[in-house]
Amino acid sequence: MPNDGYLDKSVHWKVRSGQLAFAEPTHGEVAEAILDCGLATEVGQRLGSGKEADVYLCRDRNRLLVVKTYRQYRTSHTGGRPVKLESMGQRALRELELLGYAWEGGARVPKPGRRVENMFSMQYLGTAEAVAPMLQHAVLRDPGLFLQRTIDGIEGLAEAGIVHSDLSPFNILVHDDQPWYIDLAAGIRVDRLGAPPWVRLNEAFRALERGAEVLARYFRKYGLTLDRADLMNRARTKIDLFRLG
Repeated sequence: MPNDGYLDKSVHWKVRSGQLAFAEPTHGEVAEAILDCGLATEVGQRLGSGKEADVYLCRDRNRLLVVKTYRQYRTSHTGGRPVKLESMGQRALRELELLGYAWEGGARVPKPGRRVENMFSMQYLGTAEAVAPMLQHAVLRDPGLFLQRTIDGIEGLAEAGIVHSDLSPFNILVHDDQPWYIDLAAGIRVDRLGAPPWVRLNEAFRALERGAEVLARYFRKYGLTLDRADLMNRARTKIDLFRLG
């Protein structure tokens, strides 16, 4: 049973006793879990879904926030039995930590909140009337200025020691005419390599090159050119500070 190492004793007991159903929780069940663990006092609509997680608009008393919940069964993370509460909890923890490092380093990302198992809260971006749109769906008032701010933001992530491994118009929100970077689930930390430096740095630079190409295609529709060489050089300068420090 490949996933057994991820399961705590209570989950093992539920599996053996037949009290654990292998079905994704309904919206109501997810809302109940969020409320029960104290991440929010009110749960609203689901804002979006990714490969492994869903995002919900919530309220904590008078404050709007977002709660991201990693799914336990319907995910791209395969292998053995579909019981992954602990492994999904680790993924939530990792993303929250990356979000924290980026936010503390001054990058424009949602302010991280708290984690409980496979769920964590973070800052809501938007107004009382509408959530901040993804770049893919936004209408830019000044595309040239926004392109420059996007490049500055990627450099800011690198300065905080983070490379976003999935840069795309779907992972950038437009809020107050500024780019905000979301979905750091598979982000790469360059301030703590955890592997031979050349391996992790090459991985980071490849991810950055892929993201630069995706964003370059997006901005072409506005007749703009993203200077990928300049972006790579700017990010590399920030990353080299960690490598040489």
